[in-house]
Amino acid sequence: MAKKALGRGIGAIFDDVEDAFNKEMGNSQDLVREINLNRISPNPYQPRKYFNEKAIKELSESIKKHGLLQPIIVVEKDDDYMILAGERRFRATKEAGFETIRAIVADIESENLRELAIIENIQREDLNPIELGVAYKELIEEYNITQEGLSEIIKKSRTQITNTLRLLSLTEKTKNFLVEGKLSQGHAKVIVGLNPQDEETVVNTIIGQKLSVRETEQLVKKLKNSEQRSDNQKPKEIINPLEFFSLEKKLKSFGLKTKTKAHTITIEFENSESINHFLEKIK
Repeated sequence: MAKKALGRGIGAIFDDVEDAFNKEMGNSQDLVREINLNRISPNPYQPRKYFNEKAIKELSESIKKHGLLQPIIVVEKDDDYMILAGERRFRATKEAGFETIRAIVADIESENLRELAIIENIQREDLNPIELGVAYKELIEEYNITQEGLSEIIKKSRTQITNTLRLLSLTEKTKNFLVEGKLSQGHAKVIVGLNPQDEETVVNTIIGQKLSVRETEQLVKKLKNSEQRSDNQKPKEIINPLEFFSLEKKLKSFGLKTKTKAHTITIEFENSESINHFLEKIK
């Protein structure tokens, strides 16, 4: 399929979305309708694949108590409606037991519902990093534009776009941890580029030992340095950097001052009491 030109294509879609949002924020009562939930369907091109059920439940309870404060936005489709913005609100209203929902029917003639959903989420919702990376990738490929071009259109830095796209190279298991919130984007950025085996080992260490991003950076650095040295060392001389890192972290948890250099850990003791305390710990 031929690539779509940038020109009026994506620009027009952004105008459509902005116009719809301006109407929503204005919340003109002329535009708001009460629509039966059964007549509304989600956008199949919605880039958000993971919805936090706990957050949906909390929003549902809020809607029960205070009502829906912000209407959703829909577009007409086959005599019914399709969600353009507000799927979380739609799900929460349904869970709250309501039969209808307040909605604005956007006057959008564009048939690019996939792009509409992508742009709406990029501009207004907090997609998880993987969903955001997929959204960036789809827009770049669909409109044959560069990362720099996308940066200018969506008003996000090229570096942010590049770093987010790089996350797509992680293994599926790691990406799932990121989606589920077990791994932060800061952690993920550090491990991009590792081979799958090292990636899995580092991810397990991050989760198992609750490493900070800084500690993860140190671990990955040790791992890479170890791999560089291994070319000139016999296997029996190589110390596993993960085991070395775990030992260093354990010593620090005892309140000890340590210094590391290559494969050497130096422990600094302030007095005899600190020595005895350390000896008790390792008995």
